[in-house]
Amino acid sequence: MDVSTFYALFSATCFTLVGLWWNVVQGHGEWMRVPKLRRIVGGIYLSFLLPALIGLFAQVGGTETPEIWRASFVVIAVVGCVSTLRLLAYSARDRASVHLALPQLGAAVVYLLIAVVGTAPHIADVAELRPIQAEAILLSLLVLLGHGLVWRFMAGEGRPETAA
Repeated sequence: MDVSTFYALFSATCFTLVGLWWNVVQGHGEWMRVPKLRRIVGGIYLSFLLPALIGLFAQVGGTETPEIWRASFVVIAVVGCVSTLRLLAYSARDRASVHLALPQLGAAVVYLLIAVVGTAPHIADVAELRPIQAEAILLSLLVLLGHGLVWRFMAGEGRPETAA
């Protein structure tokens, strides 16, 4: 598959997942009234929104202007990593379930790797991939982790005990 086609489909899919998530949230107004739940709901939202934005910038920069996608990947990945680590800190303080902490920790690591490849694209040479292809694999893992977060949250495994 052509990389630009991948990113077009990827971005559209992630924006669709953002919309689907907000439809789910709309049916559960109580989630937005409890701060612990609101943070988790927002974290899941970001797990689809940030990859969607990265996909858009990949299309804008493409292979012709790698500086655009590389810079945007690094900035958005740093935002994602910091946000995820903050959520992990809140979860630890709130004594939230470890069921969400593991996928969130995985997401923080993937965000860090996205930023590293954006900063030092020659690292992708080790896997004999172009940097934008390596990023595509990492972004796919990130969305997979986002799906895991949704599943665990919807199954009740990741909700704070006081709100379950």
